[in-house]
Parts: sequence; C-alpha cells; structure tokens
Amino acid sequence: MPPAVFAILLVLGLLAFIVIAIILAIFSRYFWLWVQAFMTGAKVSILDLIGMLFRRVDARTIVRGKIMSIQAGIDDEDLTTKSLEAHYLARGNVPLVIRALIAARKSKQITLSFREAAAIDLAGRDVLDAVQTSVYPKVIDCPPKGSAVAFLDAIAKDGIQLKVKARVTVRANLQRLIGGATEETIIARVGQGIVSAIGSAESHKIVLENPDVISKAVLASRLDDQTAFEIVSIDIADIDVGENIGARLQADKAEADTRVARAKAESRRAEAVATEQEMIAKIEESRAAVVAAEADVPKAIAESLATGKLNVMDYYKLKNITADTEMRQSIAGTSTTGPTNPTRSQTN
Repeated sequence: MPPAVFAILLVLGLLAFIVIAIILAIFSRYFWLWVQAFMTGAKVSILDLIGMLFRRVDARTIVRGKIMSIQAGIDDEDLTTKSLEAHYLARGNVPLVIRALIAARKSKQITLSFREAAAIDLAGRDVLDAVQTSVYPKVIDCPPKGSAVAFLDAIAKDGIQLKVKARVTVRANLQRLIGGATEETIIARVGQGIVSAIGSAESHKIVLENPDVISKAVLASRLDDQTAFEIVSIDIADIDVGENIGARLQADKAEADTRVARAKAESRRAEAVATEQEMIAKIEESRAAVVAAEADVPKAIAESLATGKLNVMDYYKLKNITADTEMRQSIAGTSTTGPTNPTRSQTN
C-alpha cells in the first residue's frame, strides 16, 4: 500500500474515531433522559436533547417537566418541548409552572393553560402560590401585622372614636393576576371602606351592636376591582371605643373662642385707656387755656383804668367781691385756689 493512501486512511480513521467518541459521549450523557422520556411517552427525541446542548438549555429540567405533565394527564397543545425550551430561555421557572398546572388540574375548579401560567410566571408572580390561593383562600390582616398602626381609627357622626381591626379573606383571580393590584391595595381599600362606613353611622352604638354593617357596606363597594384578588369576606376581628373626639373638638373650639374674646376685650380696654389719656390731655389743655385767659385779666383791668373805663372805686369793689367769694369757697371747702389771704378782705 502506498504511503499516501495509508496516511489518508489513517486520518479518516482518526476522524471516524473522534466522531464516534463524541457520539458515544453525547449518547451516554443523554441516554437515560431519552429512556425516561421514551418510557413515559414524553416524546423527546435524542436529537432534541442534542439540540438543547447547543442551545444551552438544561435538558433535565425540560424532560422532567414534560414527564410530570404527561404523568399528571395534562393535555395542552401549547405544552410542547419547544414551548418549555422557550420559557426556560426567557428565564422562566419551568418546574414551578408545571407544578402550578398540576395543582390547577387536581383542584378540578380552576382552568389554567400553559400559556397563561407561563405569562404569569414571566410577569414576576408566583404562579403556584396564586393557584394555591385560588383553591385555598388566605386571610389578610387589616392593618397588617407589624405595621406602625395597630388599629384603624374612625369617628362616627356622634364624635366617638372607634378602633377597628379586620380580617379579609381573599381568593386569587388568575384572569386578573397580570396587571392586577397586590395585597397592599386590598388592605388600603378595605381600610378606607371601614373608615367611610363608620363615619356614615349616626352613632357608634349602631356599629357596636351590628359590626356586620361595616362588612356589608365594604363588600358592596366592590373594592376588589382591578386587583389580583377576589374578596370572599370581611370579618371584624376587634372593635374598641376610643376617645370622644367630638367633645374634645368642641372644647378646643370653646377655648379658642374664649381666647379670641379675651383678645378683643383687651383690645377694647386698650382703646378705652387711650381715649382716657386723650381726654386727660384735653382737660390739661383746657386748664392751660383758662390760666392763659386769667393772665389776660390784669392787663384788661390796667388798660380799663388807663383809659378811664374803670375807676378806682369800681376796681376796689371788684377786689372785695373777689375776696368775699374766695372766703366763702374756702369755708365751704370748694376752693381750688387755696386759702384766701386775710389781708385782701380788709381792703374795703
């Protein structure tokens, strides 16, 4: 045999050996998975398993998910190997979706398709928990446990404060799970409904006698619209009587009115004091004017004597009359000019 032909045969033999070794390695890796799929009727071929290797898909997850669905009797045309691979590549949780489908089928009350379950899972919701909540409703505390407020405070029309704690039983609504509001919205709406129901009550005694009035009023408001849950019932777990807010507000208002009245009275007193001071100033001005006028009397007398309009005897008579008047005022105690000079009464 020529050396060139021998070299070619050797290379071909080596290539064949390498290919066979690779095939055997792949076959040994996926053989038992293929056997499991074949024995359960999962319809996953060896070529599909090899393709998953190149697409970097965990073949064990896909095969086990397909086997679980077949064993559970899930007949969904959308549940294929390619759809499971697509969900895996989209970073979905394939085992969780399959378990949710099995739980929905076992409940015999929920209709859930693979497409819906995959959409819920990719939306970031726990699809298995949603199915379980739909089958077995869960209870939500309002206010929630661990919150800063232990009770919901509401005031009836008679001004009495009531402290309420409620428990809301909800069931997951799978059709509204995508885009629906979460538990926080349910708690906020129920709290608002309870406060509104108590606030519309004529008396707190009515609420204490019939707490179901609150539940009926809140349920009639359809608070679960556009949420991922359906409210089954609202139960009042605890209700206590708080303070008389109405009386306290009236007392505060009366105190404020008293302060306003005091301020107005003080303002009027200050105005009266100012007016009194003005009147005193006017009196002093009048007295000054009188003193000034009295100062002009001697001048007028002197001028009258100088012009002859007043003689000396008339002047002395005027002095005597003035002296007598001052003496009488001094005796009567009504003099404002002090005691009369006794020498002035002897000038007659």
